[in-house]
Amino acid sequence: MTDSTPIDHPPRKKVLVVACSDPLVMDAVAAVLSTWELVCANDDKEALGLVESSPFDLVITAEHSAGREDVELLRKIRMVRPHTRLIILTDESTPADVVAAIRARAFSYFSKPFSKSSLEEMLQLATECPAWDEGIELLFGTDSWIRLSARCDMATANRLQQFIREVVDLPEAEKEKVGMAFREILLNAMEHGGKFNPERHVEIGYLRARSMIMYRVKDPGDGFSLQENLDTAANNPPDDPLRHAKHREAGGMRPGGYCVLLAKNLVDELIYAEKGNEVLLIKYTDKNEHGESAPPAENVPS
Repeated sequence: MTDSTPIDHPPRKKVLVVACSDPLVMDAVAAVLSTWELVCANDDKEALGLVESSPFDLVITAEHSAGREDVELLRKIRMVRPHTRLIILTDESTPADVVAAIRARAFSYFSKPFSKSSLEEMLQLATECPAWDEGIELLFGTDSWIRLSARCDMATANRLQQFIREVVDLPEAEKEKVGMAFREILLNAMEHGGKFNPERHVEIGYLRARSMIMYRVKDPGDGFSLQENLDTAANNPPDDPLRHAKHREAGGMRPGGYCVLLAKNLVDELIYAEKGNEVLLIKYTDKNEHGESAPPAENVPS
């Protein structure tokens, strides 16, 4: 005699896309969320009504809307469904809009142009991240000065990098370089100081001054001597250029160790605090007649 008891299957996850008109967005959704139920809304008003009547696991805003409009939609959704994950896509964005999105706990934020692959990566994170809305906390923020606390895990690092990328107002090539340097230092802080422990947090600062951009990353560890650190390629002896890789493998660490060397080549200044658990990355935005970064003015306070 066979058991005829029906098997309970988990409910199918649902994604709501506002104004499904961009092939890039819809292709990314189809590639990553192929097993999810797709629902489309014509505008924010219809989207809010759908969310009020039924929960969605993810909401993606219309790319032709302004960032501030999407943040307002997010606030309204959170009054009804507090933990809904929302990815903002927008044509019009300002640093203040990005700060508002972080404060309202958006899952991520993209302004055009953006690549299909970057959106796909963020969609994948949206399917995996547990307790995602506790990962990034805005301590204070304006469009030129931001302080954040971020959980020490890879998914949070990826989300945070995308937010910071949207804040930075540099030419695309420079933005990519600075973003890469920031990511390397951030992951280094999460790995060495935070041990990739989601119970621990790193503190991040971003400052946009008249002639420079500065990042500050402080990890929760006890610090270290940069000169004596065997995990970084910067301290390899000439006769053993892969010493750091062998040391990292023996310690069960992720491949890497090039963050200090890489960051030094991508920004104008890399300054470690005495304990080694706090670092400043500085990029000067004023250029001299040779196209080189100019040093700060003498009257800029330290």
